[in-house]
Amino acid sequence: MIVGMAFFDFPNPVNEYAARSTAGLVVILAIVAIVVNHPIVYALLALGFLLRVMAGPKLSPFGQLSVRVIAPKIWRKSKLVPGPPKRFAQAIGLAFSTTALVLSLLGYGLAAQIVVGLLIVAALLESVFGFCLGCVIFGFLQQRGVIPEDVCEACNNIWLRNPEQAPAETH
Repeated sequence: MIVGMAFFDFPNPVNEYAARSTAGLVVILAIVAIVVNHPIVYALLALGFLLRVMAGPKLSPFGQLSVRVIAPKIWRKSKLVPGPPKRFAQAIGLAFSTTALVLSLLGYGLAAQIVVGLLIVAALLESVFGFCLGCVIFGFLQQRGVIPEDVCEACNNIWLRNPEQAPAETH
């Protein structure tokens, strides 16, 4: 391994409650982005996703706030879930927020607001209900062989497979 590359590793497993807390913070910033409708706010949203894709909560102010303050004080417990689907979900958020930023820079503010509105829906599902849309997409892609099983052996069937389809050792 290259020295320093571990710094950019995404955690595996991830505390589900910290992830949900981060999603809640994303919802707040995304609402601000829609109201303000300015490239700087879209850029902050995209930067947050980029930092979380690169290194999980290590570099992200929202990630640090969630891991160090919100999750321990509000949730007071941990629920560990596989990291790769969460990183994939962050990458989808990065794609959406970057798209909104580019649209805003090109003068298509309403289109940027619509894209961020879709991002809000996904982040609300995660934050309020613990339903990670990106994780479901990850599982779907893994089932179809687009994402190799060895990327996340612990999660290759947790989202979309029926329990009766799972290998016997997972029951």
